[in-house]
Amino acid sequence: MSYFRFFQYDVAPEVTRRRLPHWEQSAVCYFITFRTADSLPKHIAEMYREKRLRWLRSKGVERASATCSWRELTSKLDPNDLREYQQEFSQEFHHLLDAGHGECVLRQDCVRQRLQEVLHHSDGSRYFLGDYVMMPNHIHLLVQMHPEISMKSQVQIWKRFSARSINASLGRSGSFWQGESYDRIVRNSTEFEHYRSYIQENPTKANLPISHYLLYQSKWA
Repeated sequence: MSYFRFFQYDVAPEVTRRRLPHWEQSAVCYFITFRTADSLPKHIAEMYREKRLRWLRSKGVERASATCSWRELTSKLDPNDLREYQQEFSQEFHHLLDAGHGECVLRQDCVRQRLQEVLHHSDGSRYFLGDYVMMPNHIHLLVQMHPEISMKSQVQIWKRFSARSINASLGRSGSFWQGESYDRIVRNSTEFEHYRSYIQENPTKANLPISHYLLYQSKWA
């Protein structure tokens, strides 16, 4: 029996936005990525930004001012170009994470154990954990919240408690996770299996030794 439900096309999602759009519905499955604060160094992030601007200019979209947001820029694209933009730069973002920038403290088994304890604390009560993989500087996971639980709030709980525990184990303080996470409501069972495969294959594609990652397979799927 699978506990996972997918995007409800007859229900309008709640949409919020910081740098990224965040769609939320009740009791559906999400693919979520959150990453360490140092996972994309400033010069790498700037190269990624410039690449996006060049791509937009190739489509006739120019940035009028430094305060012009990505949302404003991409709103000028036609639907086909917008889909191409989202696919290309989502893939590029994840390739950059797999390159292993930053200190990569999630390579350490003791650090991954702290994060795993936080993730599993309310599994089966507040949410159902799907498959996940802890990479050296980020984590990909599938999860479905219980109807009364907000996805965005739960991700912040995970990040806050795991950062506190990990920092204590490392004898440090300060930001551990990047402030914003990537999330997507899984559209259907085909996409669900795509993300399961992506999670399973991610360490191999990144050429990681088994000691540098943690792969978990859900008991709910």
